[in-house]
Amino acid sequence: MKMRPGSQTGFLLCGKEWTDGEAMEVRSPWDQGLVGRVTKATRADARQAVHHAVASLRRTRALPRWKRREILEDVAAALIEQKERFAQLIVAEAGKPVRLARIEVDRAVLTFKTAAEEVARLGGESLPLDLTEGNEGRWGLVQRFPIGPVLAITPFNFPLNLVAHKAAPALAAGCPLILKPAPQASFTALALGEVILKAGWPEEALAVLPLDNADTAWLAEKEDRIKLVSFTGSAKVGWELKAHSGRKRVLLELGGNATLIVHGDWKDLDDAALRTAHSAFNYAGQSCVSTQRVLVERSIFQTFLWKVVEVAAKLVSGDPSIEATEVGPLIRVSEAERVEAWVKEAVAGGAKLVAGGERKGSMIEPAILTATAPGMKLHDEEIFGPVLAIEPYDDFEDALARVNRSKYGLQAGLLTRDSGRILTAYRELEVGALIIGDTPSWRLDPMPFGGVKDSGLGREGIRSAIEEMTEPRMLVMSSLG
Repeated sequence: MKMRPGSQTGFLLCGKEWTDGEAMEVRSPWDQGLVGRVTKATRADARQAVHHAVASLRRTRALPRWKRREILEDVAAALIEQKERFAQLIVAEAGKPVRLARIEVDRAVLTFKTAAEEVARLGGESLPLDLTEGNEGRWGLVQRFPIGPVLAITPFNFPLNLVAHKAAPALAAGCPLILKPAPQASFTALALGEVILKAGWPEEALAVLPLDNADTAWLAEKEDRIKLVSFTGSAKVGWELKAHSGRKRVLLELGGNATLIVHGDWKDLDDAALRTAHSAFNYAGQSCVSTQRVLVERSIFQTFLWKVVEVAAKLVSGDPSIEATEVGPLIRVSEAERVEAWVKEAVAGGAKLVAGGERKGSMIEPAILTATAPGMKLHDEEIFGPVLAIEPYDDFEDALARVNRSKYGLQAGLLTRDSGRILTAYRELEVGALIIGDTPSWRLDPMPFGGVKDSGLGREGIRSAIEEMTEPRMLVMSSLG
């Protein structure tokens, strides 16, 4: 990323140009120290980016598959080479513990490698059309073509890999890309933009614009030359964006309040407690699939509860740049204050705080509660913080019903050895994915990812996203004449 000498000011990227302008401060979630200043994109920059994207479509559409694959492979290679640079950017601007930041870089490498492999599979089909009398000699060919310019809107919590989940499929499909990262996490996105251009992607076909929310909404609503909007973020913003996006195709990867069910036949409760605590509290719970609720069969409830409490007490909290840290800060002090208020609201409503919950600045001590109930925010909403509710159940079917009563449906986890219960849960649970033998946080980047109900629309995951970013086009051939 281009920087001014002696400072940490990132220029915005807009169709060949690294542009200077009004700067926004980015401060560390950990100690509020100045990370740097990034140029704020304007509505005029957005218009220019769309102009470049439209003009470049013919070029990106014509890129041969070998070239698209080569670009994607070169991006993956650059991320491997610059792993520590990207990890440190993620730590600085997102407050992610450094070990988790390195894992995120590894995941982004897999994302781009998978997209490179999928380029070769982006095929079509031939169809016989001589199926009725008079159509002798006719046949059809169906191929997929890039849909056009893509607007990708990404959050702070995975500032590299969630950008990669939109950029890699766009490159594979041949779509010009306009990327709007979270203002707090723009440096990582700008650095990735630099890598993509160095790999050979056409300069006019990429923009990285740290826009404010109002100009982003305007771009999605008013600019009809954008053909697809891909958004990852809160449910409220996502559904509002869809409502105002007109005829554009819209993909939404939104929130959740992921639930894990632990049945009494699961033997290794030590491992289950360890996985649950890490799933709930790593990176301060700032993931849409962080385990937020656990339903435990009553016969093992107390045992499991105190095992999780024991593990949580040993988690290392603090400075995300320190290797041992597992629980870092929330992205802003105001978010930590919100989480603290939700915990206090639940306790005032009858919930029992078993452990943790204290706030110091942007840090929240991992909180474990029981006796939560519908109507409490931390029960009904996505808390996006280090808070876990653990509750007993007596009947497995009732546990499934309690999961389904949520307005969200992203991922759920199930620990049981009974194949009948597994198949029942797979059939009955209204979620995008059911993870057996692990927590709802488990994800491999090539798999289709997304949810139902308020959790989203469409699927990410490389192949699914490429299909969303392309459209089938029919060619009818005839030997007549």
